[in-house]
Formats: sequence, C-alpha cells, structure tokens
Amino acid sequence: MQGRIAEEQQKAVAQVLQSLVPAPVLWIIRTVFSPTRLVCVLNAWFAAQMFEWLVGTCEVTEAEVEGLDGVVRSQPSAVQIEKCRYLEDSQCVGMCVNMCKLPTQTFFTEKFGIPLTMTPNFEDFSCQMVFGKLPPELNEDEALTQPCLEACSTHDLAKAKCHRLPQTRS
Repeated sequence: MQGRIAEEQQKAVAQVLQSLVPAPVLWIIRTVFSPTRLVCVLNAWFAAQMFEWLVGTCEVTEAEVEGLDGVVRSQPSAVQIEKCRYLEDSQCVGMCVNMCKLPTQTFFTEKFGIPLTMTPNFEDFSCQMVFGKLPPELNEDEALTQPCLEACSTHDLAKAKCHRLPQTRS
C-alpha cells in the first residue's frame, strides 16, 4: 500500500490476478461459460476449497441472486469467509477494499464474465462473496464509505470515511 494511491493499489493487484490465468483461458471462460446458476454454484465451491488457505475458514452458503432471466432465486453460490485473515490482521478498511474487494470483483466480473460481489463486515472481519451478483456501482457501495477502524494509527473519529479509500463521485 505504501507510496500508492487507492487506484494504483487496485491496478497492482489486478495485474497479479491477471498473471495467474492466461489470457486465452480467460477468453474461453468468458465466451463459453455464461454466468448460469450452475457456473456460479461451481465457482463458489471452487473458491471455498481453493481460497481457504489464503483468507481463512470458508463455507458455501445460500444467497439471493438475480438470474439471467431476471428472476431472483436462492442458490448456493455464496462463500462465507468466517474471519478474513487479511482484514483481521491489517485492521484496515482501505487495504480490504483496495487490495482485495475491488480488484477481485472486477477480475471475476470483467475478466471471467462471472459477476461477483464481495461484502466485508468491518465489525467481525467476515466477508461474503456472492457469485452471480453484480457488484454495486462505486458510489453506491457501502464499503467505500466506511471510516477507519479503531486500530488504525491515523484513526480520526471526525472523519466519516477512511482516508485510504478511493475517491468516489456522488
């Protein structure tokens, strides 16, 4: 994070994520696999299996997702991260949003073609990832309006928003 503004942090993480999956594979996934219920459920299952070592204990849970037909259904395409080790260790809203939430949502939604919404809980350090759900617009995302957590060395109760979050337009 040091020496980089929010957008630069997000770009650096995006480059790392893109380097993990070859461009032709991303193109095939985006082109061949539409974000159907099955694709979203399978992504949740794989994410819970593959990300646990990285973020902590995960489990697949139900979520309300609007299907391609516009009908909202409950489906097991959410991953509940019990306590994100990065959020808990960093105690930083900006690090969560810039180094995980926004770049990961963008990567899955734009590069894979599978919508993903991540909703961190800054009180208990849990996080929910919902495959098949479009992320909110930046000016409507509650995570981007959060104040610094109390553990932040620059925590200022007078500030309504964490100083490390990207600037959004209303």
